[in-house]
Amino acid sequence: MLQQPKQLSNFRQKFLSPVQNFFLDSKAIGVILIGCTIISLLLSNTGWSNAYTSFWEKELPTSATVHLPHSILHFINDGLMFFFFLLVGMEIKRELLIGELSSIKKSLLPVIAALGGMMVPALIYTAWCGHTPFYKGWGIPMATDIAFSLGVLSLLGNRIPASVRIFLTALAIIDDLGGILTIAVFYAGNLNFTYLGLAGIIFGLLIVLNLFKVTQTVFHIGLGLLLWYFVYNSGVHATIAGVILAFTIPLKKITSWEHFLHYPVYFFIMPLFALANTAIVLPAHLQLVLSSEIHQGIFTGLLLGKPIGIYLFSLIAVKFKLASLPDGMSWKHLTGMGMLAGIGFTMSIFMATLAFAEEEQQLIAKVAILNASFVAGIVGYFYLRQKSKVKN
Repeated sequence: MLQQPKQLSNFRQKFLSPVQNFFLDSKAIGVILIGCTIISLLLSNTGWSNAYTSFWEKELPTSATVHLPHSILHFINDGLMFFFFLLVGMEIKRELLIGELSSIKKSLLPVIAALGGMMVPALIYTAWCGHTPFYKGWGIPMATDIAFSLGVLSLLGNRIPASVRIFLTALAIIDDLGGILTIAVFYAGNLNFTYLGLAGIIFGLLIVLNLFKVTQTVFHIGLGLLLWYFVYNSGVHATIAGVILAFTIPLKKITSWEHFLHYPVYFFIMPLFALANTAIVLPAHLQLVLSSEIHQGIFTGLLLGKPIGIYLFSLIAVKFKLASLPDGMSWKHLTGMGMLAGIGFTMSIFMATLAFAEEEQQLIAKVAILNASFVAGIVGYFYLRQKSKVKN
């Protein structure tokens, strides 16, 4: 009887503790996302390809009156990803109000850097493809993937100051908002202004809750789900609803919401997202894909345009004293972070499906996004690893 607690203690020490430590470690997020991506690409290009890729396209039960995501892939990207954007949006709000980005100069820098990180890649793509029938793809290299870029950054652990992660999160959020606006203005086929108006009304009600200091979670959840539904049906990418809701959550409630969402988002939704969105069958004639103007424009736009644009615009902003670097963040950190911002993925792939009507062009764009994201992740990781020291 006395041995059982000791055996249980040994079991916990040998097995449960390492598992718990792994999931508590920020590096776990990056390891899981990268692992899921590798597994998905392998399954998509082996004998299980048809079964695996068709699974994500499987149709879900739909209603003629209630318009919801119609496939597993759409349910993940348009539905579950709402919670990811809600989580990162709350983190940004907290940092803007009481954290690293609370001063005007510090909060302005991610905005300016993001503008550079969108404009320069778009210009580089246009230089490659502006004179071709593929000119509409200029928006593809504009976006930074929050999940994957932060996942790679998390692999560096305590080598990187927290301010770098916050800055990258803010920049990626602004990038995605810029991407969403680009989709709404240039790529969206049919905007439903009725649903946009309803979404605006819900947003107004959420603001009223703040003005009257209503903090009951049930009201925010109910209105948040309505907001998602109206935004989804408006023709604007549904994930923007998560950011809008996040900025209306009372500051004193944000910490509890973050604790509640952290594990489901990072250890369920994000791995599921990685598996679904990397189910890409690579073409046999890869050389023709790599030499395509679409590939060159997207690849160089993400890999070179992102770090050049982010660094250049940040340098101008600091030199003209419009903004300042966050505490603990150096220009070396900014350079490496700009490299990681070249990980496009989610929004870039989504834009590719809108910019190009033909499946072959979409495939070339997706391969370019994967290649650029892979190289940007590797180069950015090793650059930051070399330039940063481990903190005790």
